[in-house]
Parts: sequence; structure tokens; C-alpha cells
Amino acid sequence: MLPTRGRPSSIPSGQGANVRRSALVLLLLTLSALSAFPETNEPKPLDCTQLMAWIAGGVSSPRLQHIVGERGIGFTPNEAAIKLLIRAGAEPALIRSLRATHGILASSANACPVKLAHAGELIREKNYDDAKAIIEPLIASDSRSPSLHFLMGYIRQQQENWDQAFDEYSTSRDEMPGSSDTHSRLAYVFYRYDDADNAIGEARTALSIDPTNAEAYRYLGLGLYASHKDAAALHAFQESLAREPNCAEVYYDMAITLRHKGDSSAAVAAYRNAIALNPQFWEAYNNLGLLLHDLGKLDDAIAAYREAKRLAPGEASVRNNLGNTYCDKGDYDSAIAELRELYRMNPGWERGHSCLAKALLAKGEIQPGITELRLAIQQNPNGAAEHRVLGQTLLILHQEEEAVHELRTAVELEPDSPLAHHFLGTALFNSQNFQAAETEFRQAVRLQPSASNHYYLAACLMNLGRYDEALAELDTAAEMEPSQSLYRARKEELEKLIKAGNR
Repeated sequence: MLPTRGRPSSIPSGQGANVRRSALVLLLLTLSALSAFPETNEPKPLDCTQLMAWIAGGVSSPRLQHIVGERGIGFTPNEAAIKLLIRAGAEPALIRSLRATHGILASSANACPVKLAHAGELIREKNYDDAKAIIEPLIASDSRSPSLHFLMGYIRQQQENWDQAFDEYSTSRDEMPGSSDTHSRLAYVFYRYDDADNAIGEARTALSIDPTNAEAYRYLGLGLYASHKDAAALHAFQESLAREPNCAEVYYDMAITLRHKGDSSAAVAAYRNAIALNPQFWEAYNNLGLLLHDLGKLDDAIAAYREAKRLAPGEASVRNNLGNTYCDKGDYDSAIAELRELYRMNPGWERGHSCLAKALLAKGEIQPGITELRLAIQQNPNGAAEHRVLGQTLLILHQEEEAVHELRTAVELEPDSPLAHHFLGTALFNSQNFQAAETEFRQAVRLQPSASNHYYLAACLMNLGRYDEALAELDTAAEMEPSQSLYRARKEELEKLIKAGNR
């Protein structure tokens, strides 16, 4: 099944490795620059461009309130400015803080830019290309603006263009090396590069500049998680929540870490906290569904997936997970409906064919089931279970040659599977290749000495004329399952056959 907003497994395409090497040099230069700042160099009040860029750039409202309280503002928060800031994405709590703050009379240099407010609207609508088109000329006319580069870095981050995001955040940092928030964002980019050491380093730099930065603690937690330091990561997340207790994303990251740590009940609680804080958080619903499925709470998992689907109807991973859970529950009609709708909406989606095949076969739709199995194998040639199930299904259709081929592949891919050996033995038996069938049945007995496997080995030995050995296998099967009348009947038949042969 597919989690969402989980941990990246590899460096994104591009020049990530070179970027990181350059970043180490830049980080040292930045730290030198920071240490060179005189302690009396107080940060200037925020102008409206800076504030608006940080609002549109995803800096949290509590964080912005803290910065405004610490630095003040260099513009007058009149009604015209307030309207533009709201368009950019300012939340009510920040607006209240601004109204209570005494700014200075606005001039052309520190007035609130309308274009930036419009860019913020576009970003909230996830229309990143149009927002980028607005910001680019603003940067061209003010190439040393750290806030505009910060905002462009956020746009690139949302587009998952990590190399470009790194470049923009780095430029912002170079222009304002004392910005805790820019170092925090660089920590996240390094995390997405799967570079935990530099992620931790940048997050700690951000916290050395401003220990109140909740986002920096969050990204420190992510870096520690990526370093497999779950306890330290959880501590960092707690520090983040101590500063911003209503951050759904931190609870989400905690849940992933807790699940990795093996504390499933705490992970469920953390996902539910994330959802309570952000009821639109479809990724949290999806991952909660995964966890509940693993805990065997299939109905609860289905409820979580259905809510995720309601919030994100076009998200293929959610429909895939929901279809799989219906399948595991045995609700094959719902599984078939969900997965067929998934493939209708996303024809290129590659997962879920095994589940759909299982559902179709359970409904007796053999040929459509085979089609789905072949698709599953095409997309995952090393799927031993798919080869085995296809072989079993071909046996039903008496296509022994193809069945033997699929089942041999299943055995090669998973040599310790008693089922694969058993069904390969059955296919060979049906093809009257009894010597080869005996080998497979013996492997099945070795791996899983069940009454059924002893019985099938006995049947094979009977066809080879080795009655005494067959009788011993039937004895074992009957002793293991005394209630199974079939084993006793076959044993009695064989005993009669042996007696008749001795007369």
C-alpha cells in the first residue's frame, strides 16, 4: 500500500550531489558571516514586501506574529495594506497583531505591492506557474531582495523542484545570512535530498539564530528521523509543538516516526491530532488508513481512506489503498468498482492489478482475472505471488504447460514457498511427470509438513508404484488430521491394493 508525504528514498533528479558539496562551503561561509555580525546590529523593521513574501511563502502565522513583535514593521497597517495582506494569505491572528502595531507612514519604497498579494492568492490555489511568472520580474528589478528569493524558493519547493528551491533559498540566505527562517528552509531541502547531516546542520544553525523557530525544530526532527534517531526526532517534534502547538504537519511527522519506532497506538493518536487540527489533511487520513489496515482494523481503515478520497478524489494512491483494503476484507464487488474507477481516471497507474485479479477470480471471472495477473507481472516481473496465482489459475483451465512455466518462475523467485512447490508439483503431476512432481511435493513437505502435503506426496508415490512409501505418507496424513475421512479412505484403498498384489 502507498503512504503519502512520507520520506524520500533517493535524491531527486538534477545536480543534487554537486549542490550539496557546494552547500558545505556556503554553510561554512555563512557561519563565518554570522559570527562576524556585531551584537548591536539590530534587525530592521519589516517592510510590507518582506512580510507579504513570508506570508505567501508559507511562514506560519504564529512565527510571523513573533517576528513582527520582535522587529516591528516599517509601514502603516492601514485598511488598504491590510486588504492586500489578507489577499496574500495573512490569517486573522496576524492581522490583529498588525492592527495593534504602530508602523510608520508608507512611502513608495515600503508600500504593499499588489502583484505580490496576487501571487499569494495564486500560491494558495496551487497555481505555481502563474505565481512564478509574477515573481520573476519583481526579482529582476530587485535581484538582491532576500524576501523575494525566499518566496521563489517556496514556489519551487511546492513544485518539488529541489535544485531550484535550493538556489533560491541560498541566494536569500546570502543576502540575509542572519535569517533563521531561510536556514530552516534549507534544512528541509537537504532533507528532501536525503542528506540528513546537512539537514540537521542547517536546522541547528536556524535554531542558534532563533531558538523560538518552531519550523526549524520540525525540520531538525525530520533530519534526525532520516538518521534513524527516532527518540531524538520525537524530542525535536515536541519542542516544535511547545512553540506552535497547533501545527498539524508536526503531528503528522510524529505519527510517521512513532510508527517507524513501533508505537502504533501513539502513531494513530498523532494522526488523529493532525486531522483534528486540519480536517482537510487528506494525506493524514491516507496514512492513518495504512496504519489501521496493518493493525487489522479494516473497517476503520476503509473509513479513513474514504475520507481521504472525499478530500482528494483525484489522488490515485488513495483509491489504490482503498481497493486493496476492500480486497483484504473480502468485499470484492467494492474492490472491483474502486480499482476500475482508478484505472479509468488514471490509465497509466501501475499498481493494484494483483488485488483486482484476486477480486475477479473470487467472483469466478477467470479470464479477466488472468488479464490482470499478466498486467501485474508485466509491471513487476519479480512478483513471486503473482506468478504462483497465475499458475494456479492456469491449472484450473487445464493449461498445464503454461502453468508449469509460471510455477517454476514462482519457485525460482521464492524457493522457500511451500505453496509454490505444492502447485508446481500439482502441475507436473497433471502432466504425468511424476518424478519431477515428487521432487516438488517433497520440498513442500519439508517447508510445510502439513497433512495435505503428505497426502499429495502419497498420491504421487502411488503413481510411481512405490506403495510402501505412499502408505507411510498416508499414515502421517491420517495421524495429523484424524477427522479427515479422505485420508483414511485412501489409506484403506492402498492397503487393499497392496494385499491384492501380494496374493
